[in-house]
Amino acid sequence: MRIDILTLFPEIVEAPLRASLLGKAREKGLLDVRVTNIRDFAHDRHRTTDDAPFGGGAGMVMKCEPIFEAVESLRDENRLDRIVLMSPRGRRLDQALVQELAEAGDLAVICGRYEGVDERVSQGLCTDEISIGDYVLSGGELPALVLVEALSRMNPGVVGKWESVETDSFYSGLLGFPQYTRPREYRGMAAPDVLLEGNHALIERWRRKEALRITKQRRPDLLNNLQEDDRKLLAELVREESESNRENTSERVG
Repeated sequence: MRIDILTLFPEIVEAPLRASLLGKAREKGLLDVRVTNIRDFAHDRHRTTDDAPFGGGAGMVMKCEPIFEAVESLRDENRLDRIVLMSPRGRRLDQALVQELAEAGDLAVICGRYEGVDERVSQGLCTDEISIGDYVLSGGELPALVLVEALSRMNPGVVGKWESVETDSFYSGLLGFPQYTRPREYRGMAAPDVLLEGNHALIERWRRKEALRITKQRRPDLLNNLQEDDRKLLAELVREESESNRENTSERVG
């Protein structure tokens, strides 16, 4: 998979792409991420890529011509299966969309700026608009990096062990289970005994049950399509919570 990021500010994305897992994956040839400066496709001596909005209003709008030409230049060497505009009005990024894009092929990601991008980019060029959340940022560069980071984890070899990906929050449809490491006890807080007893079947059951518990507490909307085993674990969890609540109520009354 190749990902091309198109931006007015390459310096914002280039440093993170050289660091940590992304940098190592690029060095090893496991991940092909390239950065294109949209200003290189402006035709005046000032490299103008924005202009005042038709109809008036505050701020500036990114011009469509440099963006179209930047994408077309990439098509000469890359098939570009999907062309994404990072946009607050786009489809919310989630793990299902990440997996969809990871399977789709090569990708171009356009980073908006200022008051937005000329609508003709969305109408005549993009296949997707994607948002990373309901809040305001100065541009699409950081959202583009979020997308690249998420996609990179779907590429075998980028993360050392594929098991690390499979246990990520949302990959399996649930939030992640709690993790512990040394020391066994710290400031009166101890790691659960089950994790230290070497029974891998019990450990896996505990982890799945804890993932269900945390998801139930924080994102119950994710529990709508559980498999039969998870439904049984969830029912067991609900019974235990109900019994615990009754015991606590009884203690307070007593």
